[in-house]
Amino acid sequence: MSEVTNIQITSEKDKSEWIKSTCAYCGVGCGIEAKVSASGKLDVRGDESHPANLGRLCSKGLSLGDTVTTEGRLLTPSIEGEATTWNTALNHVATSLNDIIDEHGADAVAFYVSGQLLTEDYYVVNKLMKGFIGSANIDTNSRLCMASAVAGHKRAFGEDCVPGTYEDLEIADLVVLVGSNLAWCHPVLYQRLKAAKEARGTKVVVIDPRRTSTCEIADLHLPLTPGSDIALFNGLLADLAKHGQLNQSYIANHTTGLDDALTQAQRFNTVAAVAGATGLKLSDIETFYRLFRQHVRTVTMFSQGVNQSTSGTDNANSILNCHIATGRVGLPGCTPFSITGQPNAMGGREVGGLANTLAAHLEFGNDTHAALVSDFWQTDRLATQQGLKAIDMFDAIESGKIKALWVMATNPAVSLPDSDRIAQILEKCPLVIVSDCVSTSETLYYAHVKLPAQGWSEKSGTVTNSERMISRQRRLLPTPGEGKPDWWIVSEVGKRMGFPQAFDYPTEAHIFQEYVAMTMIGNQDGDTTKRKLNLSALNELSVDDYNAFPPTRWPIVSDDNASGRLFTQGDFSTPDGKARFIAVEQKAPVSPVTPQYSMILNSGRIRDQWHTMTRTGLSAALNAHTIEPIIEINPFDATDRGIKEGQLVNVMSHVGEQVFKAHVTNRVIPGQSFAPIHWNKMNCSGGKVTAVIPAHTDPISGQPEFKATPVSIKPLMMQSAASLVTQRRLTKQQLHTFDADYWVLQATEGGYIYRFQFKETCRSVPARLMTLAASENAALIHGNAENGRRVVIYQGKTPQFAFSAFPLWQESEQPDISQLLASQFDSQDIHAFLSGSLAARSPIVCACKQVTLDTIEVALIDGNAESVQDVSNQTLAGTGCGSCTAEIGNIVDRVCARKLAQRKAG
Repeated sequence: MSEVTNIQITSEKDKSEWIKSTCAYCGVGCGIEAKVSASGKLDVRGDESHPANLGRLCSKGLSLGDTVTTEGRLLTPSIEGEATTWNTALNHVATSLNDIIDEHGADAVAFYVSGQLLTEDYYVVNKLMKGFIGSANIDTNSRLCMASAVAGHKRAFGEDCVPGTYEDLEIADLVVLVGSNLAWCHPVLYQRLKAAKEARGTKVVVIDPRRTSTCEIADLHLPLTPGSDIALFNGLLADLAKHGQLNQSYIANHTTGLDDALTQAQRFNTVAAVAGATGLKLSDIETFYRLFRQHVRTVTMFSQGVNQSTSGTDNANSILNCHIATGRVGLPGCTPFSITGQPNAMGGREVGGLANTLAAHLEFGNDTHAALVSDFWQTDRLATQQGLKAIDMFDAIESGKIKALWVMATNPAVSLPDSDRIAQILEKCPLVIVSDCVSTSETLYYAHVKLPAQGWSEKSGTVTNSERMISRQRRLLPTPGEGKPDWWIVSEVGKRMGFPQAFDYPTEAHIFQEYVAMTMIGNQDGDTTKRKLNLSALNELSVDDYNAFPPTRWPIVSDDNASGRLFTQGDFSTPDGKARFIAVEQKAPVSPVTPQYSMILNSGRIRDQWHTMTRTGLSAALNAHTIEPIIEINPFDATDRGIKEGQLVNVMSHVGEQVFKAHVTNRVIPGQSFAPIHWNKMNCSGGKVTAVIPAHTDPISGQPEFKATPVSIKPLMMQSAASLVTQRRLTKQQLHTFDADYWVLQATEGGYIYRFQFKETCRSVPARLMTLAASENAALIHGNAENGRRVVIYQGKTPQFAFSAFPLWQESEQPDISQLLASQFDSQDIHAFLSGSLAARSPIVCACKQVTLDTIEVALIDGNAESVQDVSNQTLAGTGCGSCTAEIGNIVDRVCARKLAQRKAG
């Protein structure tokens, strides 16, 4: 086996060149430019030539260079915990899968993959499973974010196509954001929309149970009851009919099924009926409906708040119905627009990476489609029916029907609902194979075979963003250890399973060429299988062309007068070419609130984190804003339950319980709460929100419900707290030393901070450090004071740890222990820490520009700033991705109000 390779570039040419690639995070698909600096750090900036972002990046994109490290990487293949060679590992996987297939059949094997894979990876793994293993038991974590939109598009349009482009946001007169906190989840699109609003007065409506940062630019916020989207949009359809706003010519020539959809919508043909179902004000509903009637150029952008529901597919179709009824589909500034969550969720959908699709927008249940794919792949083993979707897949593992699971680039032990049960299922699965770039995750804990894959900055291939823009992700750095591309790993297993010719790919470019050719089969004029997904314009793409490939959106047109849009002529992918109205019904929630579980829990992302924090958790800048798993709760509910700001609370549902820190805020209305999805057992003893979310799914899409879980929330009585800083992570044994009732880990400048809370007093806590010190063969230096007990642990003359224990009620009076890491345990700082006088650092408000609260307040008090713009001009806060501007606005309001009160008093 080869030695571990350090991340470094030796070529002077490489050091000086900016390489174009794409961001690793959301579905916006931002272009980046990167190069290795003289110090060895990867510098990242926005690519001004990329159409998706035109040089803009959010806080996560700007911090990509901070996350490139050898720390925590999976470096070598292993079997049952023993390092081995690639040849041995690949032979073992291939032989094991073949043995299981021979004994139990192809459906005893399953793959669970990820929107983090590149299109070439996705294509190869889909081909192996469906074309040669002969089962469709391959699903993806995109099932958790976009499956309902996929199903809705297929029902309405006949094909899973997103007709919108980002330009539509900038030329629309009205933009409706449904279940989308655009400011935090897709910040670059938010900035494009905000700029358009400032330039041309675009009206913005935000439909979301929470008052999110996106509401900063909203002309109207509709905080509807979770799960009532269909009532709102059925009411809109009925309202359009009542006011004669249906496009009768378009309906007659390009659609079918309106009568049934209208019949269902008539249940909400009065604003009062809609208000009763949604909890919205009559006047707000009337305003929204009037805006939709008055503005033909309307874009309705929807995301996870619509999709992650037991009625997610019907939610999507209720929105699509309103656009189809008015002919607002695929026109400039005038279209429905589903926005994806992951960087290549769209690419995965296009190649067929979901269990219920075949490949390249060819579908199961169609004999002609099956014949086309079998002939193209030259296989007689093609899967003949849909496979198991994510939740059903794990149910089948639990029941023993599936014997082997291969997980690629995802963490289902954290991300799937009822996650503690998922962990139990993984533990019992006879064969778990995991391909990943990290060495530690909750899922990897259960792996019998671990295969080191390349991570972002090492991978090469393509991704497709939410507007169908295909972009190259390019290799920027060498790969640590023995990591390999996912497509290579899968291809090598395919060869060893007995299919050498089908998986003999020299490079990723050759895979892309094959995928392009696949989109062309059955796709000529006159073919009954003709589809919108057709990349024939790239059929002559050479390997050199692929390497230099610029961002390109499909459909690719050569005529300068063609729009490159979808469905502009009312030409849909259904057998008769007409769009389908779908009659949808507002249904009662699957899990209603009860006296025992009287609060609704919503979940989602926060500003500076991504998924399960395996990448963003490495960045000190991204971990400075929200340092613990919080739960937002309304002041009324907090008072009613005796919960105070910053207090730990127990959140319980009928499937589990977890601990969060309460954040009392009016952003959520009474009866509702919100918690982020990012924390898990790798970084916190609590805060794993999926452990309390049951596995209820949409019956059509199979997408789980993440937005409306009934829970109880109760305060926890803690007496003391503690903080520990270290330049390296604690081992499990060291962490166990503290026997804390709660702990959370934060990456910070120079190392890590552990925060603990205890039900007992702080007097007994430092004694536990003796065990930690003994394990390090180290000495302790104490500094006790009335408001806390502080210890520094030395190994020889080198400080290893610093620890502070204190009564919980004195937490705000404690010295800033993180300063010790920032100064690398400077002796003067150690003295100040032990004496209790180490000054606390001001919290970060703007992660992009690293602007603190103190800096902003100085601009407002001493610099006479009076607005967000003034603050931005003086401090640069909010001039990066802009997702912090709502928070800056709150600071401006608070400080200016204080200044006004002082002037009046003076």
